[in-house]
Amino acid sequence: MTDLPSDDNRHPALIYHEYPRPGKLEVRPTKPLANGYDLSRAYSPGVAEACMEIKANPEDAARYTARGNLVAVVTNGTAVLGLGNIGALASKPVMEGKAVLFKKFANIDCFDIELNEPDPERLADIVCALEPTFGAINLEDIKAPDCFIVERICRERMGIPVFHDDQHGTAIVVGAAATNALRVAGKAFEDIKIVSTGGGAAGIACLNMLVKLGVRRENIWLCDIHGLVYEGRAQDMNPQKSAFAQATDKRTLDDIIDGADLFLGLSGPGALTAAHVARMASRPIIFALANPTPEILPDQVREVAPDAIIATGRSDFPNQVNNVLCFPFIFRGALDVGATEINDAMQIGCVDGIAALARATTSAEAAAAYKGEQLSFGADYLIPKPFDPRLMGVVASAVAKAAMESGVAKRPLDDLTAYKAKLDASVFRSAMIMRPVFEAARAASRRIVFAEGEDERVLRAASAMLEETTEVPILIGRPDVVNMRLERAGLSIKPGQDFELVNPQDDPRYRDYWQSYHTLMERSGVTPDLARAILRTNTTAIGAIMVHRGDADSLICGTFGQFLWHLNYVTKILGCKERHPVGALSLMIQQEGNLFIADTQVHPNPTPEQIAETAISAARHVRRFGLDPKIALCSHSQFGNLDTPSGRNMRAALEILDAAGLDFDYEGEMHVDAALDPALRSRMFPNARFSEPANVLIFANTDAASGVRNILKMRGDALEVGPILMGMGNTAHIVTPSITARGLLNMSALAGTPVSIYG
Repeated sequence: MTDLPSDDNRHPALIYHEYPRPGKLEVRPTKPLANGYDLSRAYSPGVAEACMEIKANPEDAARYTARGNLVAVVTNGTAVLGLGNIGALASKPVMEGKAVLFKKFANIDCFDIELNEPDPERLADIVCALEPTFGAINLEDIKAPDCFIVERICRERMGIPVFHDDQHGTAIVVGAAATNALRVAGKAFEDIKIVSTGGGAAGIACLNMLVKLGVRRENIWLCDIHGLVYEGRAQDMNPQKSAFAQATDKRTLDDIIDGADLFLGLSGPGALTAAHVARMASRPIIFALANPTPEILPDQVREVAPDAIIATGRSDFPNQVNNVLCFPFIFRGALDVGATEINDAMQIGCVDGIAALARATTSAEAAAAYKGEQLSFGADYLIPKPFDPRLMGVVASAVAKAAMESGVAKRPLDDLTAYKAKLDASVFRSAMIMRPVFEAARAASRRIVFAEGEDERVLRAASAMLEETTEVPILIGRPDVVNMRLERAGLSIKPGQDFELVNPQDDPRYRDYWQSYHTLMERSGVTPDLARAILRTNTTAIGAIMVHRGDADSLICGTFGQFLWHLNYVTKILGCKERHPVGALSLMIQQEGNLFIADTQVHPNPTPEQIAETAISAARHVRRFGLDPKIALCSHSQFGNLDTPSGRNMRAALEILDAAGLDFDYEGEMHVDAALDPALRSRMFPNARFSEPANVLIFANTDAASGVRNILKMRGDALEVGPILMGMGNTAHIVTPSITARGLLNMSALAGTPVSIYG
């Protein structure tokens, strides 16, 4: 549901639509078209091969064309939400927006189609004629009762899913919100009385969905602009409304509101009053979904029913009933199994998936997108937020499963678990490359201590660890602060039950810890008094001592503060002759491919020996991700053409690596473009040791490495995993303050795998 723009944001909204180029969509090719050979395959004569394959087997259209991932958003502009009958052309910005949502939330390609056709049967004829082009049809903003006619005809005649989102999308999200509202209120579908205002397409679809979920039809009382829908009424009736007609002499909302458990409004402002709410059942559920102004505002409800459970269609109140929670993902699941329709089982699967997700722990990504909002299941959090990235995997896989079980899937999936993992990987960009690391971490059970255990990102990472790994989180922090932040974040994990909490102000091991630290540091100027002070206040030192004494297996620190400050304590406590910091390796996950960069933190100006050691350690870590390392030693000098310090260091490092008899590919010294472009490298240095693009860049100093890392993050939209502290045997990792909760989870998986002391 959309909100009308106010005068304050009218101009910015128009600027958004006009610049830097008009509209919100463009079409881009997915195949190369750079030369005559590409042209011969894309068009004549090569295209004929794909045509004949589809002629022989129409299902192959999903293999050789974009049809299997292409949806049409079709409207005639007769009932544009919040705007009314504005016509097909004026509706185009809304339909473009709908297409953008398909792409953004579910990676579904979409064409918006606006048709000047008010007659529902002729409109249905046009839509049916589009079937060869699209894998599914999303009908949008068609007035009632015409929308019922169009959808019925299209469903009868077409062999692809046809879904009127205004009806069924709204109904699905209302169904999910009602499922959880009743759970909070302690009521059941089969027992409740529902009063609804709004006899349009969305209102009728919502009532039908609630019946499917268990509400008894005789307990539903429907009102429209003319009053109660009752048996024998002739004014403005249709078969869809008549299905909810009551045999009664009551005629108005005021006559029927007493004892209602749930009010469902899809009508207009002022339809429900505070006096009405006061006459409803205890713990009333108010779904006031009219936009932009609800049937009643939440503050008015709470004046008479403080314990009411309220949802609206607006984004500035809790529990926004927004179709974007549903339609991208129900289409995603339907397209991926080649469904011929979107049936009741698939819709209910969608309801169940959305409702269950709200009851689960809130994702860190959703929390980051909605800072300051309470996102823990309850009266003010009945349904997930639209930017919760888990929606894709949970909802689409539930829909796909229901499609297969109900027999409408033409391309059933062999492995639903793998399908969900693939969907998650499309949202969490680190998911695919991190899979081998997580699998290795699940095979072990290591204790990971977080130095900054009071940080909300750490708390969310610890919660996710318990769900996704076998690792044991240990958090250092003050109990009152940790408990307060757990409650604020809506996390259900508990100290002493789900994770160990180390209170730096009062831990029974304090004496042993400061004495261990003093023993390590007494010849570095650390007195007993200083050791006591540090082990009360320095959580990085506390965590490192825990690993040193065997109370934890690995330390993660650095969510605030400077990297080298943390490294100083890690090195002094955990370092030794065999175990010392070699370098920091950052994995940059990009659309174009994954790239490792070193050394971003440890050695400002490394020696040739340190460069070689970094390369060797980087190769070991790259293999942890299931990749074959291709290492480029990067410098301003290129294959000996400049006698610069960086060039000399890289050439010397190359000699050290050559003498070591290593089993991975490396080359240098070279520029970054030569490292990443094999054709360029071949022209400049035909006898290079490998012909593929490099996947590891080792730089001559941290300025260069860190600069490239930050440019890729800020301008290249790369996602970082790391920094990975190499050489410490996985006993410690130091992150940076920009890390996210998902990043901390990834680091915990890396820390959760035993490696050699050289890793």
